This record gives sequence, C-alpha cells and structure tokens, in this order.
Amino acid sequence: MNYELELEKLLETVITEGASDLHLSEGRYPTIRISGQLIPVVSSAQLTHDDIKEFVNIMASSAKRKNFDIDSTELDFSYKYKDKARFRGNAYHQQGALSVALRFIPKTVRTITDLMLPVELEQFAHKKQGFFLVVGPVGQGKSTTLAAIIESINQERAEHIVTIENPTEYLYEQKKSIIDQREVGIDTDSFESGLISALRQDVNVILVGEMRDRETMAAAVTAAETGHLVLSTLHTNNAAQTVDRIIDSFPANQQDQIRIQLSNALAGVLSQRLVPRISGGLIPVFELMITNNAIQNLIREKRTHEINTVIETGSQEGMIDMNRCLAELVQRGEITMEDAYAHSLNPKMLQRLI
Repeated sequence: MNYELELEKLLETVITEGASDLHLSEGRYPTIRISGQLIPVVSSAQLTHDDIKEFVNIMASSAKRKNFDIDSTELDFSYKYKDKARFRGNAYHQQGALSVALRFIPKTVRTITDLMLPVELEQFAHKKQGFFLVVGPVGQGKSTTLAAIIESINQERAEHIVTIENPTEYLYEQKKSIIDQREVGIDTDSFESGLISALRQDVNVILVGEMRDRETMAAAVTAAETGHLVLSTLHTNNAAQTVDRIIDSFPANQQDQIRIQLSNALAGVLSQRLVPRISGGLIPVFELMITNNAIQNLIREKRTHEINTVIETGSQEGMIDMNRCLAELVQRGEITMEDAYAHSLNPKMLQRLI
C-alpha cells in the first residue's frame, strides 16, 4: 500500500464530505463522523496494526513518535495537510491494538458571525483583561469558538497574543496583532510553564488550550488579575459547574482565596453544544454568563448554585439561557423537540418554555 496516497485519500474524504473526525482502528474500515454520526469508509480496506503505524509515522514528528514507541501509551500531535487543512491527532493503544482519532481543523479561521455564535461574544474580544472560558463536552466546537475570538482581536487591534496548546490547532495569519503559538512538549514543558513564561513576554492576550490541572488554573487566574486577557476551555457542563470545578481543584485551605480571585478575574463563561439541525448539519446552542456584581457576590459567598437563576433573568445584560436558546430553535423549526430535551440540563424548565 502507498500509505501517503491512502492517507491523502482519507483526508480528502473528510474535507469533501464535511466530516469533523476520522477514526483509524485495527480490524475496521476507516470511519468518519458527519453531523455527529459515524460512517465507515467502505471504499477503503480494513486497517491493520502496520497500516495505522505507518499513518502515524507520516503525521507525527520523529521526536514524538520516538517517545510514543518507547514509553508512552498515547500521543498528541498535529498534522498539516498540504495547504488545505490541519488535523489534531491522538494515537493510542487499546487492548493491545493501535488506534488514531483525527479532528479536522479548517485552514480558515471562521468568524463569530460565520459560526452563528452570539454577537455578545464580541465584548470579550474587546476586553483588555479578564478570564473567559468556553466549556462543554468534547467535540462541541470550543477550540473553534476561541479561535474566532482570537481572530477578532487579530483583525481589530494591535496586541501581543500567545497561545499555549497541546497540540497547536488553528494557525493564524498575523494581521494587526503579533501571534506566537507555543506547543506543549515542543516549545514549552507544560501549560503552567508556558503561562508563567508568557507573563515575561510583554503579552496582552493568552490562549490556554485547556485547563488540565490546579497549577494551570492558578496561573491563569493570576494572569487575568494582573492585566491580561486569558482565554481557555474546560470540560464542564455550565457556568455554575465551571466555577465549582475551578474552586474544588484547590485544597480546602486555599478555596476562600481562589473564590475572591476568581470573582474578580472571571469575565464570563460560554457553554456550548452542537445540535443536529433538521435541514442537515449541526447548529450551536449556548449558555452565556457575563460576570456582574450579582455573579461576583455569589462566587464569593459560596452560592454558585444560584448562578443559573441570574443567567435565566439576565437577558437584558446579554446573558443567554440554554433552555431558552433550545426552545427558540424548536419554535423556529431548526431542531427537533427530542434533540432539545436530549441537550437540556434542565428538561423540566425547557418544558415550560416550549
């Protein structure tokens, strides 16, 4: 098999079919995900261990491959396919077999408008400092949303932007801003060390690919407090859970201090999902919390369970309630009732709105 040619055919299929992901697993056909559904590419042969290993050899750098072969059970990497696209990859072992998951990253960074994101997001692109998080499960477009905010800044004002990712996803064309993109494991040792170093690099905006540990969270909050705009992601379901997750990551004797810091630094939280659209494809739904005095007080006073109520009643301040967003899409005939209930975190409240 000509592995380079076969890989090219598979990646072209992802692009032309509008797929979001490509899965390569031993004993199975290559499989793509379109609008949330997995579809086998039966025009290709079922894959062997050697097939997948050769694909990894083509896509991952030699330094990363060496580490993967010697002592690592999984490997994060990125792969640039010609001038058409990039792919974020994860190779991993399972039950003695080898698998690869590839996420398609378009070459062009789409705008907030292109992505049908709420216009209220523009205010976070205009901020000079603060901590803004995009949250939700895996595969819901969090990185794409952050890229749109970075691109908005890049187009509108001259800032020094540093991204810290593992691996690097979107590549930005530098416009008004200077953009330095650092990859964990290649350009910096960790998210935490990259963040701390960024504070010595005359930086204005910092994008952290993911808040993976307490040290990274602490460094991000400190950076936001000291006059920087910090953007990042968390795998949480909504704003209230996000605040709790950050605070609960710290020892009990530090939690009061992080509550105060977070109440001052947190600019907002966007929780998003991608829901199947009746006409085809996916459409985003959101919860948007914009930190105001009420939210700050709730964080400081350990009343985060009341944040949902502030969001539900805060539409005049630009806040977005996810149930209201789902209900509006049902009423417009964009999504089915079943999908709305499946993506709601409070189906009883959704029922009242519909």
